[in-house]
Amino acid sequence: MTSAMIGRRQLMLGSASLCGLLLAGCATTNGPVAVASTTPVVPPDVLAMYAARPEEQFPVPAVQLNFLEPRFYRQEMADPTGELPGTVVVETANRYLYLVRENGRALRYGVGIGRDGFAWAGRARIAYKRAWPKWTPPAEMIERQPELEQYRYGMPPGTDNPLGARALYIFQNGRDTLYRLHGNGDVHSIGKAVSSGCVRLLHQDVIDLYERVPDGSPILVV
Repeated sequence: MTSAMIGRRQLMLGSASLCGLLLAGCATTNGPVAVASTTPVVPPDVLAMYAARPEEQFPVPAVQLNFLEPRFYRQEMADPTGELPGTVVVETANRYLYLVRENGRALRYGVGIGRDGFAWAGRARIAYKRAWPKWTPPAEMIERQPELEQYRYGMPPGTDNPLGARALYIFQNGRDTLYRLHGNGDVHSIGKAVSSGCVRLLHQDVIDLYERVPDGSPILVV
């Protein structure tokens, strides 16, 4: 091998090594490599809103917020509905419930809604409300799900009761629609269409709504 060939080979190897170092330099930093966190940072006020409620008749555990989309956190905002203050508006498409307040403001809650074929919509009234209610499945539901026969005359209240910590009963033209706004401990259901027509909120949210909405309040489900 001639000296000229050796020189060219050394030049090529040297260039390759230099390129490797330059490429490696593009991927390095002057400090530790940052790793993106997969755990969302939850603001302290949100943690407080969804903390455990041990003072309840049936203690309510804290919400597992890592399973709840931040857009479903309870929050105050400009009212997008145009309805009168005191009106409850359920926007099924986006899975939101609004409580219209004064001065163009509203409280927004994340909800789960009824499955296709069981959803209800329209204008009505919240005739009355109950804390830790008994749940009585409609006869039609018992026909579809015979295992519910044991609850024909009511299921005792508790965190496993389908109505949860609170229920607000929707009447239209003086008649019970059989649809409710009610509590729910399954965080995965918020934002989904999973119930048999009722609008479900997290226990902490339905307790908050219950305290703000008097009997007779108007409700619009769209």
